Amino acid sequence: MVRSSASIALGNGASQALRLLSNLVLSRLLFPEAFGLMALVTVFITGLQMLSDAGVSPSIMRNERGDTPQFLNTAWSVQVLRGAVLWILTVAIASPVAAVYNEPLLAQLLPVAGISLLITGLTPTRYETYLRHLRAARVTLLDLISQAIGIAAVTVLAWWLQSVWALVFGTILGAAVRVVILHAFLDGHVDRFHINREDAAEIITFGRWIFLSSISGFFVLQGDKAILGAYLSLAALGVYNIGYFMGIFAAQLTDVVQAKVMIPLFRETNPVKNSHDALVVKRLRLLLSGGGLVLLGMFAFGGTIVIEMLYDPRYASAGLIVVLIASAQMMGLASKVYDQAALAYGDSRGFFIVVAVRAVVQTIFLWVGVETFGVAGALVGQGIALLAAHVGSIMLARKHSCWDPLHDGIIIGGAFALSAGALFLHRDGLMTFFAVGS
Repeated sequence: MVRSSASIALGNGASQALRLLSNLVLSRLLFPEAFGLMALVTVFITGLQMLSDAGVSPSIMRNERGDTPQFLNTAWSVQVLRGAVLWILTVAIASPVAAVYNEPLLAQLLPVAGISLLITGLTPTRYETYLRHLRAARVTLLDLISQAIGIAAVTVLAWWLQSVWALVFGTILGAAVRVVILHAFLDGHVDRFHINREDAAEIITFGRWIFLSSISGFFVLQGDKAILGAYLSLAALGVYNIGYFMGIFAAQLTDVVQAKVMIPLFRETNPVKNSHDALVVKRLRLLLSGGGLVLLGMFAFGGTIVIEMLYDPRYASAGLIVVLIASAQMMGLASKVYDQAALAYGDSRGFFIVVAVRAVVQTIFLWVGVETFGVAGALVGQGIALLAAHVGSIMLARKHSCWDPLHDGIIIGGAFALSAGALFLHRDGLMTFFAVGS
């Protein structure tokens, strides 16, 4: 458990460092408008992925038959079919999306970018099997190698094409490289196209709530860009996307580690009945949330300095966006560990309800915030929404006897203290930011 957590955390940190390096290089090769267009493409590609999530990955990690060839073949077949359907959907929505955002180029970009969804559907189930048994080191390393090759390809394409097409083609190449590498270097079951009705029914039954949860999760993770895309120019959206990447880093790192470690951990332990297991889970929960809080605090206090050091003056306002996003994300850190516990216990319905409430509350506060104070108001609204939605996470945790008031008190109290300090430190810039937004 400790090895896997460390591997995933270090791997994700290295992954974000590679993304940062890529952003720095690409920001000098491409204009902010290219990042704005790609942000809109990403919203819909990610949205289609999340809106069709059949729960294949958590099904493999938690199901007692998750190591049997028949179950794995069925899961892989469902995944392949999903990838094909997703690509067809990108073709179908391309023209309407271009019309809504008044960006004709989106009608061409979306169908091509959607090819990456088709390719991702071929990812071997051996990836989930490794995580199921907490063997995260190799898959993390292979993910990093794939990412590095993909970034190198995008950089060359950006230098050659000097347009947003470099980012789109790079997305496809990155997906293809990852699938090939995972097939080549992971041992174990070789997937075959075969669907067993009983296994498929179980995956779909469990996954129906995951599907609904992912719809809600789309609004939690991508709602800001979907809403702000209607208010900002492409250049401004590109600047926002740079700030968003930096500000969300620590929260994403925490989410990735929890998603890959907590489900296998709960499957192998019994913290409700075993006091030693309960202590292990309690310590890990506090370690993950606390580590995320410290990292977010660093970005909340130093975001403006990092942006000034790394990016040219066109992206100056991204520093204040980093401060606000990092401060807002602190308010949701205490909730995530309970979501994964629910999935580990097979309660995909409870997981859906909590994520749905979070999505509704966050969307409302985002919209009210952007209408009132612009981008700054939207991000403050996001923080308030994440904190308010924690009530639902507490109810879910109590249902499964895993609520930890001490954990919540430490993390939420620390979030308030760090957020207040960061906002006070940057008060002059933020006041101007609010005034411009309103």
